Amino acid sequence: MKYNYTAKDIKGVAYSGSIEASNKDAAIEMISRNNLFPIEVKEVGVQSGKDVMNMKITIARGVSLKEVAMFSRQLSIMIDSNVPPAEAIEALGDQTKNQSFKEKIYAVAKDVREGTLVSKALAKYPKIFSVFYINMVKSGEASGSLPNILTKIADHLESEYEIRQKTIGAMIYPAVILVIFVLIFIVIMVFVIPGLVEVLRGTGQELPIATQIIINISDFLVKFWYIVLAMAGAVIFGISYFSKTPQGKDLIDRLTLKAPVFSGFFKNLYMARFAENFSTLIAAGVPINEALEIVSTLIGNNVYRDLIVETKKKVIRGETVSNSLAKYPEAISPLFVQMVSVGEQTGRLDSSLINIVRFYKREAEVFINSLSSIIEPIMIIGLAVMVGFLVAAVILPIYKISTTIQQ
Repeated sequence: MKYNYTAKDIKGVAYSGSIEASNKDAAIEMISRNNLFPIEVKEVGVQSGKDVMNMKITIARGVSLKEVAMFSRQLSIMIDSNVPPAEAIEALGDQTKNQSFKEKIYAVAKDVREGTLVSKALAKYPKIFSVFYINMVKSGEASGSLPNILTKIADHLESEYEIRQKTIGAMIYPAVILVIFVLIFIVIMVFVIPGLVEVLRGTGQELPIATQIIINISDFLVKFWYIVLAMAGAVIFGISYFSKTPQGKDLIDRLTLKAPVFSGFFKNLYMARFAENFSTLIAAGVPINEALEIVSTLIGNNVYRDLIVETKKKVIRGETVSNSLAKYPEAISPLFVQMVSVGEQTGRLDSSLINIVRFYKREAEVFINSLSSIIEPIMIIGLAVMVGFLVAAVILPIYKISTTIQQ
C-alpha cells in the first residue's frame, strides 16, 4: 500500500513524500528510521483523519493510561522540535487509533489554535487528563519547560500503568483458583452426586448427616438452579453497587489494607503511588501543600486519601511532612517516614521520594513473583478439604452398607 506523509526532523525542518509499506505502522517505522518524526501518514485514497470530527463515531471506548502516556511523550518530542503546540496535537490526533481519543485530541488542537492554553484545553476532559496532569502542564507552561514536564508526565503514567498491571496480575491468579474451586464443586454436585443418590437410597440404610447435607445441596442445585443464578447475580450486583457508595468504598478500602496475605502488597503499592505522584509534582515546582491536595485525589484508597489530607492541613500549620506521616504507622512505614525526613533536611525531597518508589516497587515485584508459592498450599488444602468432605459423604454410607452385608 502507498502512503503519503509529512514529517519533521529534530531541527523542525518539514518533509513530505510517499512511501510503500504493508500497513500504516510499518510506514511510520520506515519514516522514523530516517530520523524523521511523522506528523501525518495517510494511505492514498483514504479520507484524512482530520475529517473524523465530521464523522459519526460508531464505537466508543475508554482511553487507557498507556495511550495518554504515549500522547504525552510524542507531544513532548514535537514541541521540543519547535512544532507549534496546536499543529503537534492535531498531528497526534491523525495517528491515534482510538476514535474517542482522536475526537477529543482534535477538539483540544482547535482550542489551542484559537488561543487557549494547552492546560485549559486539556482540562475540559477530566476523565482523560487528571488534576495531576493539568497541574503538571500548567507548571510547564509557567516555567517555559513544557517538553520536559510532558516527558516527566509520560514517565509517571508509564510507571503508574506498570503498577496497575502488576496489581491486576497479582489478583488474577487467586481469582482463577477460586473459579476452579466453584466449577469443581458444581460439577460434583450437579453431575456426580445425583448418580449416587439412587444407589444410596435404594439400600434402605439410614444415611449419615454429611451425606444428607450433600444430597440436599445437590437436589437444590439441580431443581432450583435458576434461583441460585438469580441469587448469585443479586449478590454480585449488590456488592458492585455498595462498593460505589461512600460507605462501601470506605469499608472496602479498610478491608483491603487488612486482607490476609495481600495487605502488605497493597500497602506497598499505595505508598509507591503516593511517593511517585508527590515526587513528580514537587520536581515540577508545585508547592507541597498543593501537591498533597492533588495526590489525595489520585491515591485511590480512602484511608490514604484521608491521611494525606490531614498531612496537608498540618503542613499548612507549619509541621513537616515526615512528622505528620509518622502519626499513621499502620499505613505509612517507618522507612517511608525516615526517607521523607532525610529529603526534607537535605532539600532533596523529590529524590528521596524516588528512592522510596524504587524500594516499594521491588517489594511488590517480589510479592508477585512469590505469589504462586503462597497461594498453591492454600489451594491444595482448600481442595483437599472440599474433596475430602465429598468423598467422606459418599464413602461412609457405602462402607456402612458393605459392613452390614458382611454381618
